[in-house]
Amino acid sequence: MVSDDLLEILRCPACVQHAEGNLELKQDNWLICTEDGCGRKYPIRDDIPVMLIDEGDKWVEVSVDNLPIAPSKD
Repeated sequence: MVSDDLLEILRCPACVQHAEGNLELKQDNWLICTEDGCGRKYPIRDDIPVMLIDEGDKWVEVSVDNLPIAPSKD
């Protein structure tokens, strides 16, 4: 599990340059950007958030309800 201290400082790498880039934890293994129009979702694998913009881009079109429980390692 990702520590609360780490979750508090993590920001969406795509949005933080021009906005807050706040993230919300969902299903204990996804970080969802809460900025309007972003839609990036970052998986947490083996308790490590994958904070790459390319990774967040992969999940933009997937609704939060349809995210896999355990993010794939592809």
